[in-house]
Amino acid sequence: MGTAVTVRVPAKVNVQLAVGAARPDGFHDLANVFLAVGLYDEVTAAPADALRITCSGPDAAQVPLDTTNLAARAALALAERYGVTPAVHLHIAKDIPVAGGMAGGSADGAAALVACDALWGTGASRDELLAICAELGSDVPFSLVGGAALGTGRGEKLTPIEVGGTFHWVFAVADGGLSTPAVYGEFDRLTVGTEVPEPTASPALLAALRSGDSGALAGALSNGLQPAALSLRPSLADTLAAGTEAGALAALVSGSGPTTAFLVPDEETGRKVADALLASGTCRDARPAVSPAPGASVRPWVTASGTA
Repeated sequence: MGTAVTVRVPAKVNVQLAVGAARPDGFHDLANVFLAVGLYDEVTAAPADALRITCSGPDAAQVPLDTTNLAARAALALAERYGVTPAVHLHIAKDIPVAGGMAGGSADGAAALVACDALWGTGASRDELLAICAELGSDVPFSLVGGAALGTGRGEKLTPIEVGGTFHWVFAVADGGLSTPAVYGEFDRLTVGTEVPEPTASPALLAALRSGDSGALAGALSNGLQPAALSLRPSLADTLAAGTEAGALAALVSGSGPTTAFLVPDEETGRKVADALLASGTCRDARPAVSPAPGASVRPWVTASGTA
């Protein structure tokens, strides 16, 4: 048993989320193009007498501190697989919006898994960690790997995607969250009686990512859950309009929402869009970030330019 281990893990934006019809098991087949963005949670695992979860940061009061938390479930799953007593204190330092469609809970699950693996010296392979991630939830495997990837099945089967440049974003954080199951339920209601096509990745979007062309990516962004999110939270349309009017190349709801994502051409435009969004009164925070970002990594963190 080692000393405390801290893992940093990124948020994600879905630059394409194509949603199929509901399957018999209640899930939906997806073509889900994930892009990790530079907004991070940090999870620290330290030896303790029993499993304990604490949380700090924005919206920490909304984070469950029991075994429904994906970080706790990750620790329990790893401990069971390796015959370890799950006596660990997991502290989550939140910076990813809670219930915001940016996979904050999934990120914490992936980070806790990596942190506990390092703390306990279980030596799990990457494939073993990914298998546990897939058991925890559809978005958890991508939180582990980061970068960019196409998620198929219910999103958990990942194929890495090449990204040829840096993309700049602004994320508008809404008041309150949206339940992912509720958004999928609304998607089912809105599409009842219609033929929902099989989800496939957009060749134009994949080409835009490969080339690093922000203008091309702006024209290819799509989110099949956006009509459902707007149906449940109509005020998000005002946020999308405010960011677009301020100079964003494109705007969409991030995942199941209610966070909205704005693709911008550069850092300076990002600052202007963020200021305009805050001034519009249509969101409670606006956060610039860049992508792609690395997946869950143990401190010291390594970036493209060296150690962070």
